Amino acid sequence: MDYAFFEGRIVPVEEAKISIMTNSFHYGTAVFEGIRAYWNEEERQLYLLFAREHYERLLRNAKALFMNLPYSADELVEVTKELLRRSGIQEDVYVRPIAYFKDLKLTPKLIDYTPELAIYLYRFGRYLNTSDGIRAKVSSWRRNDDNAIPSHWKVAGAYVNSALAKTEALLSGYQEAILLNAHGFVAEGSGENIFLIKDGVAVTPSPDQHILEGITRKAVIELLEKELGVKVVQRPVARSELYRADEVFLTGTAAEITPVVEIDDRKVGDGKAGPVTRKLQELYFNAVRGKLERYRRWLTPVYG
Repeated sequence: MDYAFFEGRIVPVEEAKISIMTNSFHYGTAVFEGIRAYWNEEERQLYLLFAREHYERLLRNAKALFMNLPYSADELVEVTKELLRRSGIQEDVYVRPIAYFKDLKLTPKLIDYTPELAIYLYRFGRYLNTSDGIRAKVSSWRRNDDNAIPSHWKVAGAYVNSALAKTEALLSGYQEAILLNAHGFVAEGSGENIFLIKDGVAVTPSPDQHILEGITRKAVIELLEKELGVKVVQRPVARSELYRADEVFLTGTAAEITPVVEIDDRKVGDGKAGPVTRKLQELYFNAVRGKLERYRRWLTPVYG
């Protein structure tokens, strides 16, 4: 049986229900995170990846939306470990924490409401095809401007923007969308950061390009620079650079490291995942399962 943390208690997931009158359900005023846990069969251990970092970001974002939650990041990590243990998880799993206003009032505001928190488990395996790579389309929808709905926060309502772009891509026969910002520069995927490899250098949109500063993005920059010796440049990226790149890949908790092998019907490189992407994937997937001692600091063991 799977369990959820719901309004201060661990309960069977079937009991974790909100009312249709819940304020944040109507106005998208919830903040959330996605945390992966990876099962290491040899060690019989489940590792949470960047658990503390995700909860620190959740609490910062919640505070920015006037949600003062009565938890610390460390307390939420412990709650999540207990949730996984009670659910008996011995496989890869995705953890979804979400903070919301539980009030049953229909006014779009952020003050004088009561914040709550829920955490539940979701099994969805690979989000995108990390093996063969994906085809992507530059979307006609622009990434929401940080001065409209902050792109640096994981705010539920902002993901209407992602849903529109992703749906457009799927209906056009692609697997993912790439969004430009209001100034026409590359921002990110519908739920991922983006990297280009050109002439041995990695390029990724800088934080001022209305992107989410992803936790996986930060880890990938570390792996590129420290492990592979690849210089990483953060700057505005023109759309046309996508078509001239040697390699392109997406990063994110859900997407992990996903090669992009075609963009707008143009092959990226030779149309297969490139050598930098493949080396990076090998490092990353070994690290998240606890197979690289130097990166165990990324991980929180659940059992024992």
